[in-house]
Amino acid sequence: MNNITRVLTGVIGFPIVALFLIFGNEILIDIAFAIIAVMSLHEYYKAFKSSEKAKPVTYIGYIACSLIATIHIIPNEYIINIIGILIPIFLLILFFEGIITNMKTNIMDIAVTILGICYIPLFIMFIPLLRGIENGQFLVWYIILSAWGTDIFAFIVGKLMGKHKFTQISPHKTIEGCVGGILGSVIMNLVYTVIINLVFQLGISYVSITVLAVILSILSQVGDLAASSIKRYVGIKDFSNLLPGHGGMLDRIDSLIFIAPFAFYLLKLFA
Repeated sequence: MNNITRVLTGVIGFPIVALFLIFGNEILIDIAFAIIAVMSLHEYYKAFKSSEKAKPVTYIGYIACSLIATIHIIPNEYIINIIGILIPIFLLILFFEGIITNMKTNIMDIAVTILGICYIPLFIMFIPLLRGIENGQFLVWYIILSAWGTDIFAFIVGKLMGKHKFTQISPHKTIEGCVGGILGSVIMNLVYTVIINLVFQLGISYVSITVLAVILSILSQVGDLAASSIKRYVGIKDFSNLLPGHGGMLDRIDSLIFIAPFAFYLLKLFA
């Protein structure tokens, strides 16, 4: 029943995401990803608070998420510099809060807070950034197809052929499933590239996309395991029950956001 629910949620969710990325304008997409970042970061912070492993300073994280909504207001040449200074500023504020509260906000609280900012809003912002560059409406799908292709094929191959366990962080993952995920990513990305090359005459290299698909699939699986390691540390199965069969928002986008910054720079290089 859980597998059926998972599939139905994916089937319903995919057209919504597709329509949004195809027809949404930059401002709408920026705001949407800011909201997704807030929801995901809330789940992440709640996981640590509920387990009493840390007391993250949530308002700093939510400010970081809200900045995603302004990405395309900022001129492109200043974005990286602004991000480069914001992280030290956030860290300074966190340490200052620790000092004025007499370390009621301790080092663990600061570390979990800043990790959440780097892991979620900082990573996720590369999706609207990629969507906003030349041909970005086509290139952004390489992130989605790599993450979802890996997830779908890893699940199917792991169920049918999986015999060798991969890691104790996620006991259900197998080596066969990991290899199947890479093949799935390559297949889906190549099929997509054939279609957009034929229809839109983009001339994207199939060799480059094959290499890209392999790299992004591996990173996607690392992203999934990174989220699993956090959940294992705080002692939960899912970040929430927001999406039936998938868990929380962060459960659904963990691999997607993890590969986003790497995809952004690799696609600018390859495509």
